[in-house]
Amino acid sequence: MNTTALQGLKVLDLSRVLAGPWASQLLGDLGADVVKVERPGAGDDTRSWGPPWVPTAEGTPSRQAAYFQCANRNKRSIAIDMATPEGQALIRELAAQADVVLENFKVGGLKAYGLDWESLKALNPRLVYCSITGFGQEGPYAHRAGYDFLIQGMGGLMSLTGRADHEEGAGPQKVGVALVDIMTGLYATIGVLAALRHRDATGEGQHIDLALLDVQVAALANQAANYLTSGVAPKRMGNAHPNIVPYQDFPTADGDMILAIGNDGQFAKFCAVAGHPEWATDERFATNPARVANRAVLIPLLRQATVMRSTAEWIAALEDAGVPCGPINRLNEVFADPQVLARGLKVDMPHPQFGSVPLVANPIRLSATPVQYRVAPPTLDEHGAAVLRDWLGR
Repeated sequence: MNTTALQGLKVLDLSRVLAGPWASQLLGDLGADVVKVERPGAGDDTRSWGPPWVPTAEGTPSRQAAYFQCANRNKRSIAIDMATPEGQALIRELAAQADVVLENFKVGGLKAYGLDWESLKALNPRLVYCSITGFGQEGPYAHRAGYDFLIQGMGGLMSLTGRADHEEGAGPQKVGVALVDIMTGLYATIGVLAALRHRDATGEGQHIDLALLDVQVAALANQAANYLTSGVAPKRMGNAHPNIVPYQDFPTADGDMILAIGNDGQFAKFCAVAGHPEWATDERFATNPARVANRAVLIPLLRQATVMRSTAEWIAALEDAGVPCGPINRLNEVFADPQVLARGLKVDMPHPQFGSVPLVANPIRLSATPVQYRVAPPTLDEHGAAVLRDWLGR
C-alpha cells in the first residue's frame, strides 16, 4: 500500500456533531492518526441522532445512528470524562503529543479545564489548535451557540434558496444537508494544512479561529459580489440563476430535467435540437445578457418546447449536441448511476459490531498518496487502551 499524505500526523479531536468531525475525518482519510475523545457512556451526540440505525451483523437495530457513521471513519475512539481533573490531565498529556487539536466548544468553554489554546500551547509550542464556533472568538455574538440551520438563515443563504416571492410555495428554504457545517469542515482542513506548513517551516504552532457565520458569508460567492457591486440584495429565484439564462429546471413529458447552458454557442445548439433555430438569432435571446433581460419571455417558450419529449429523449439528444443537461435524481438513482458506480463513490467498510457499514467515498483522488479506508467509524471507547499505548506508552 502506498504511503498516505499525512502519515505520522497526530490529531486530537475534541469536536462533535459535524463541522469538526468532518474536518478530522478528512485528515484521517489522508492518513493522519485521529483520536476522537468522547464522553463516557454517551459519546458524540450524533451516535443517538436516529433513526435510521445501523443494523448489527444479525440484522437487528443497533441504536447507533447512520448520522454518526457519515463523519467518523478513520478515527480511533477513546472515552474520557473531561469534567474530572483526571480526564483533563489525560487530555493534556495527549495534546502534548499531538500535532493538531480540533475543538468546537463555546468560546472560553475549555479554559476552565485547562484545555484552551493558551494552556495547551504552553505544553506544546508546535501545536496547531483549531477552534470552530458559530460566530468566532470575538464580536457581539461570540458567546452564542451556532447551529447550521441558524447560520443558513443569518448568513443569507436562505434568502437566496426557495421559490420566488410571486410563486406558489414561496418562502425561505434551507439546503437539504447541513451545508454550512460541511463547508466549515473543509475550511478547517485547509486552515490546519496551511498552519502545519508554517509549523514545519518555522517550528511554531498557531491558533485557527473558524466561525460558521464567516464561512457562510464567504461562500455566498457570486451572490455576495452581485450585492456588493450593485447594492441590490438578490432575491430567491427557485432553481433559476441570477446571471445565466437558461440555467434551471424544465418540465419534460414524464418529469423534469436541468439545462445548464453557459454560453451562446450552447444555446444555439439547444435551439437547433428543440426545433427552434430562430431563437438563437432573435436579438432578445442571441446573447446571455439579452436572455437575462428577457428571461420572462424566453423561459415560457422553452417550457412549451421541453414538455414535448421525455427526460431520457432530451438528455440523449442534447448530450449528442454537446449541451449540458441532466436528470434530477433521487438518492436511489444517484447510487445506481453508471458514473457514480464507475467512480466507486460507495464503499463498504468492515465493522466489528455491524459486519460492515456502507459509506460515501472520499472524492479526493491522489495519484501517489491515495486515500485509505483503514478504520470504520468506531464504537465508543473502542480504541482507548490502544491510544494510551501508542501515544503515551502505557
